[in-house]
Amino acid sequence: MKKISLIDIGSNTIRLVIFEYTEAHGLREERNIKTPARLAQYIDNQGVMTEEGIDALLKILHSFKQISDKYDIEEIYPVATAAIRQSENRNDIIQRVKDELDLDVKIISGDQEATFGYEAAVHTISYYDAVTIDIGGGSTELTFYEDKNLIYKKSLPFGVVTLKSMFFNDREHNDKKAIKEVKKFVAEQFKKVNWLPGRNVPILAIGGSARNIARIHQSLISYPIAGVHGYTMTRDNLQTVYKLLKSTDVDDLDSVDGLSKDRADLIMPASIVFNTLFDVVEATEFKFSRKGLREGLAMSIISRDYPTAFNKYRVFDDSIKQLTNDFNIDETDANKRTEIVDRLYHQLERFDILNLSRETKMIMKQAAGIYYLGDFIDRDASSQHTYYLISNSNINGISHRDRVKLALIASFKNKTLLDFYAKETGWFDDEELDEIQSLGSLVKFANALNISNTGIVDSLRLSQTDEGYELIIKYNGDPIAEEYYALRQKKHFEKIIGQKLWIEFTES
Repeated sequence: MKKISLIDIGSNTIRLVIFEYTEAHGLREERNIKTPARLAQYIDNQGVMTEEGIDALLKILHSFKQISDKYDIEEIYPVATAAIRQSENRNDIIQRVKDELDLDVKIISGDQEATFGYEAAVHTISYYDAVTIDIGGGSTELTFYEDKNLIYKKSLPFGVVTLKSMFFNDREHNDKKAIKEVKKFVAEQFKKVNWLPGRNVPILAIGGSARNIARIHQSLISYPIAGVHGYTMTRDNLQTVYKLLKSTDVDDLDSVDGLSKDRADLIMPASIVFNTLFDVVEATEFKFSRKGLREGLAMSIISRDYPTAFNKYRVFDDSIKQLTNDFNIDETDANKRTEIVDRLYHQLERFDILNLSRETKMIMKQAAGIYYLGDFIDRDASSQHTYYLISNSNINGISHRDRVKLALIASFKNKTLLDFYAKETGWFDDEELDEIQSLGSLVKFANALNISNTGIVDSLRLSQTDEGYELIIKYNGDPIAEEYYALRQKKHFEKIIGQKLWIEFTES
């Protein structure tokens, strides 16, 4: 286990995150505490951070150091971005922090900031090609990656705090002239980045402003599941949020669901930036990553001791593995159940009964591994707990829609409950629900064939007869429990094949 304390000294907020890494559970947040600082507003016309700003910084860092000490954390990493990076007296600020708090603040460059954001996104989102944007208080970082490899990066010297200062000073957040000026300025800045226009790829948005935009939209549509990581918006969705903000009087901004009070006066510049970028990139969609600079930096630090800790090509698999460990699912049982469901599927595929896409087959197999993880909470209500835990968990490398599909398969008990759960989102038509029911039935039957967790099933083969189908199961050990449960669950398998099924257990 490795535990570190990371302090992100941004232009708008300062945040303490205590990270814990274990091989079983991966990288996890133990504590996440933020406080608004607005350091960018303390930089005077000569580019010098005032004494008031430095005092505010020292006070917050002192508090965060005390919190870290209470957790017995020796490795504290304070990192500073645009506000201090752009201050003419940055060396004096760093020295003051060292002298008064014995903390070594590292100023990271715009390029480093962009790289850490990319690393976090590529390790938690499954896309192989994308443009990333991380808009902070005083700078905006952009990257383009292809085949999960970083190709371009750029740091632009403006953020939501500086945009507000430049264009909205003494103006309302929805002032028409200010909005027009911001749009023109931001479009010009983006078009100067010659690798950005017309990329025609998804945009991955990082940071607090992006999360607020996502939460506002989720509130508008009464989004049925939790979390903004992996949440996707279209251009029309972005425009809807922008129009809402533009039409809302400043006194009514507090009533906008999903909008943080700390960002109410900064959200309009952020909305303009995102809408403008979407048009410049000619993006296919706008997706949000809850992971950014801090996670990318934490991965970099932890990788020094654990070089193989993070794999950008196994995002979904690793996330499921961590979920399995979180709920104490027996690895041997999960692997055997996954093996059986895969064999059953291939038998059905031979007779052209089931033909799944590669992606759906992967979801089915992962669902088999975490089948009924709700047992961890209450065995009598295992299906219900399984559905709500998975559908509302932050699972990396998978869309929200596929996450709900995974939950429906892993929680399958009967058609009545399936229909009840599916109504929550209303995302699947009858044909899709029929397929989900088949896959849930297959997983449930696979679970019956290893109900004793003794791994007795050696092989199985499905054959067609004049009266239906016969499933011959070869076993090693004592199959008494598996025989009983397989017969109980046989009706689910018969639903898939549409005919009668005879099961024969034969010693291998």
